[in-house]
Amino acid sequence: MDIAQDLGGLVERLDHVAVAVEDVASAARLVTTLGATFRGGGDDVPKGFRWAQFVMPGGGTIELLAPLPSSGPDHFLVRFLEGHGEGMHHITLKVTDLEAAIEIAEAGGYRVVGVDTDRNSWKEAFIHPKSSHGLLVQLAQWDDSVPVGPRSLEDVLAGTPDGYDT
Repeated sequence: MDIAQDLGGLVERLDHVAVAVEDVASAARLVTTLGATFRGGGDDVPKGFRWAQFVMPGGGTIELLAPLPSSGPDHFLVRFLEGHGEGMHHITLKVTDLEAAIEIAEAGGYRVVGVDTDRNSWKEAFIHPKSSHGLLVQLAQWDDSVPVGPRSLEDVLAGTPDGYDT
C-alpha cells in the first residue's frame, strides 16, 4: 500500500523537515548562515521542547527542536539525542483532516502513535518509524491563518511560549 497515494487529497503539502538539536541558538546560526529566515517558534511547555522554524530561499522549511532544560531522561528528544545524536527527527505533512488521515494510515497497516487532538489550533499524530522504513512521519492539521509562535528568534531563545497550549 502506498500511503502517499492512499492519503490522496488529504495531504496539502510537505510542510517541514524537523531536526533534533541540543541547542536551538547554536543550530539557528548554521541555518541562517545557509540563507534561511526565521518564521516562528517558541517553547511548547506542556510537551517540554523549544522549536524554531526557518524558511529556506526558494522554499522549504527547516524546524529545529531541542528539549527544554526541565525535560527528564524519558523525554522523546532526550532519548532521541542520546540514541542518535543531532540530526533529522521527522518530516511533517500538513493534512486537511487528521482523523481521516489516521484511519487511512492504520488501515494501510501503519502504526500511528502520539495522537494529540486536544489543542484548538494544532492537531497531530505520528506514523511510527518501525512501520515506515525508519522515517518518523508527523501528520498535522492546523489553520494557516493562526500565527506561528513568537515573532522574533530572540523571543524564542528567551523562552517565550508558542501559544499552541490551548
